[in-house]
Amino acid sequence: MGNKFRNILLVGLGIVVGVVASIQFSAMAQKQTAPLPLDELRQLADVFGLIKSDYVEPVEDKKLLTEAISGMVSSLDPHSAYLDKKAFQELKEGTQGRFGGLGIEVGMEDGYVKVISPIEDTPAYRAGIKPGDLITKLDNTSVKGLSLDEAVKKMRGEPNTKITLTIARKNVTKPIIITLVREEIQVKSVKSKIVEPGYAWLRVAQFQEPTVDDLVTHINRIYAKDPNIKGIVLDLRNDPGGILPGAVGVAAMFLPRDSLIVSTDGQLPESKAKFYARPEYYAGRTINDPLAKLPAQIKTVPMVVLVNIGSASASEIVAGALQDHQRATIMGTQTFGKGSVQTIRQISEDTAVKLTTARYYTPSGRSIQAKGIVPDLMVDETADGDGINGLRIREADLSKHLTNGDEEVKQEDRLDTEDELKLLENAKNYKPIEYGTKKDFQLMQAINHLKGKPVKLSKTKTDDKKTDDKKVENKDAAPANKQEKPADGK
Repeated sequence: MGNKFRNILLVGLGIVVGVVASIQFSAMAQKQTAPLPLDELRQLADVFGLIKSDYVEPVEDKKLLTEAISGMVSSLDPHSAYLDKKAFQELKEGTQGRFGGLGIEVGMEDGYVKVISPIEDTPAYRAGIKPGDLITKLDNTSVKGLSLDEAVKKMRGEPNTKITLTIARKNVTKPIIITLVREEIQVKSVKSKIVEPGYAWLRVAQFQEPTVDDLVTHINRIYAKDPNIKGIVLDLRNDPGGILPGAVGVAAMFLPRDSLIVSTDGQLPESKAKFYARPEYYAGRTINDPLAKLPAQIKTVPMVVLVNIGSASASEIVAGALQDHQRATIMGTQTFGKGSVQTIRQISEDTAVKLTTARYYTPSGRSIQAKGIVPDLMVDETADGDGINGLRIREADLSKHLTNGDEEVKQEDRLDTEDELKLLENAKNYKPIEYGTKKDFQLMQAINHLKGKPVKLSKTKTDDKKTDDKKVENKDAAPANKQEKPADGK
């Protein structure tokens, strides 16, 4: 796998237990770009010497230096990290959609591991772990004081081994103790179905190496069953990201060849790049273009893209490209805002540093970082509101997050006490949405939009706009690109 991983780009939401973060693998030799600060290095050497001579018990040199590197890198932003041998190997395994673990997408908050989202059909998902849960103990080890990487390592492990999680949940007074059995998690990247005659649902749960080929297969199956597809819903909700070629390939399926999909910008010349809807950007060195097998109609069929606060990085790249090219209506709630590039720099044969090196920009030049993608149509998770999603964190809420770079990101309006209590009450009885079913409220609203029927908009407030909870009439559902207006015309 060595050469294969040297220049693979990945984009994702931080750290997932067994799933990867936004990364570019690189085997470039490290270059000294600035003179070394000798005074500060002397201080580091002095502290190293003091610990070696005065600490209560002996400490290995390797441990001290490894922790110094880890602390230096992790102090930069939530997504930069030092990867030891095990972490580096797990990262590479995660791009293939297979890993041993629990299946939880996680971040860090107040020193505890915070659940962003359980991955569908995994031990965590089946055990009822919820977004917003704080993991306070792993077996008998307190999470407080551990780095996120350290906590993730403890949750990872061989299949069929057990681990006990102690969880603090909002509005629940006593700790929740759950014992899980680790599994080899195989994330199904793509799912699909015909919701009703003429209307298809395509779900991408994570962008992996097989995603482009898998989605092509699913689209061809859909058209084989129903050649007269009138509308497609591309579902990217709770998709934390994955590899960049997968994102470029998925966007390219629905856009004209040579369309700009995404660009990056940073200090290094190689971080200033543009990615287009051409095979060299999503098919690697393979001779055949996987998209050549698609039906021609896929470029013009009316589309809705579903997103939410759990949609990050690769998901945001796809949504941003389709939105900027006016190819699809983006529906749901504002996305996570993970718009930075992490580059993997190998520093030894089996260790590396994951370093933020650039920001992602949509085709029109919008920075995704800390802002995310604001839907054309704001639609809550359920008819009664956005449920537990209203309590979830975004990139801009993370400590030391990278700024947007283009403009100041306005803080979202704070919930008043009454609204927060309503969300907490909803969270107590929260059950994961059955995506792709008739019970999936957002999907049903997307189908309504494609049919030109009324859509129930949200009261959710975003950085850019506020929408009223009114029914709207879509006068021109194909290609379903315009912001819908209230039925009364106001």
